[in-house]
Amino acid sequence: MSSLDGVSKDVGASGKGRILVVDDDRLVLATLTHGLAQAGYEVLDADNGDDAILIARQHRPDLALLDIRMEGMTGFDVAGYLRDYLQLPFMFLSAFADEATVAKVKELGALAYLVKPLDIHQIVPAVEAAFANRPARTVAAPPAPAVDSTSSLEVVEAMALGVLMHRYSLTRAQALSRLERMAAEQSIETGEQARRIVEAVEQLALGS
Repeated sequence: MSSLDGVSKDVGASGKGRILVVDDDRLVLATLTHGLAQAGYEVLDADNGDDAILIARQHRPDLALLDIRMEGMTGFDVAGYLRDYLQLPFMFLSAFADEATVAKVKELGALAYLVKPLDIHQIVPAVEAAFANRPARTVAAPPAPAVDSTSSLEVVEAMALGVLMHRYSLTRAQALSRLERMAAEQSIETGEQARRIVEAVEQLALGS
């Protein structure tokens, strides 16, 4: 079941913006919906891709927060539709950070990629950053993140952290520590080390 005809009643038209949250885990969906509403956002929710697209067409949210792996239409399917047909920006929230997933996230042009588990206090700042850097609605072309912006660097670092968390079974804090240590050993910036990790993952996904 989804809120096909309803926006969260916790926030009025004066809220920070309208977000569509899509996750097939009811507990995660309820937690995100409540937390984002408390943070001042107008929230719509769906627990499957088909309903997500219907809601997006009807209510035109400012941003979509998508789980990736769902039965039926995946978060990637929904993201592709939002990008190609509605020109709506989106970000991903997923427990997976394998090579193919990371490559697809970048290909689709997500504003951010967050790896579970995360609590609402970590998600809200990422949502606020995505709102600050989302493309203008008047842009006709599919939205794509700027390659030289601070927000783009944050996305790359989040992707790199996700890779390390997945590959080495680390917490987010442990992954960050590992990333910083790798950068120090190479005498490069953390952001550059993150880019190298993501590029290596993309090459693996495309080549071998």
